[in-house]
Amino acid sequence: MDTWAWIAIAAGIVVLLLLVWSLSSQARRRKLLSRFGSEYTRTIHRADSRRKGERDLREREAVHDDLDLRPLSEDARDRYEEQWNRLQMRFVDRPQVAVADADSLLTEVMRERGYPVDDFDAKSRAVSVDHPDAVENYRKGHLIFIKTVEGRASTEDLRQAVLCYRDLFDDLVWEGVEADVDAGA
Repeated sequence: MDTWAWIAIAAGIVVLLLLVWSLSSQARRRKLLSRFGSEYTRTIHRADSRRKGERDLREREAVHDDLDLRPLSEDARDRYEEQWNRLQMRFVDRPQVAVADADSLLTEVMRERGYPVDDFDAKSRAVSVDHPDAVENYRKGHLIFIKTVEGRASTEDLRQAVLCYRDLFDDLVWEGVEADVDAGA
């Protein structure tokens, strides 16, 4: 075979490898977008590049896969729901305390489920893998909690914080219940 034939074969192999790499990259991107939804977009926009943002999301998945996550027992769900209901009733008289209690209660639920609770960033990154839609509300609620601690939150802010926390609270408390019901049917 002459040199041109070898060059054509090598060029074909390079084109084929680039095509495989491109298709593989697109498949990974679609998988991340499907799993993370709006959290994908948020992470990509905050990263220096799409590649770095996607690497961040894959790292979250890897950390998440190493967690020993478990659903709550029925008794635990009932206990947490009761605590949440009491927290909401206290809101009228002591909204700042209710927001602080909501933040603490959510951390307690995360701890019992097996999520890291050392700091807010670790908590939000870990829950973003399974709860990408609720994590943005969790971040909003936490920002209002910080404003509350600083004495800068209005009553409407406090109401919004409780609503934001409730979104993730419901996801964490009731996750896995539908699967258990479906499996028993």
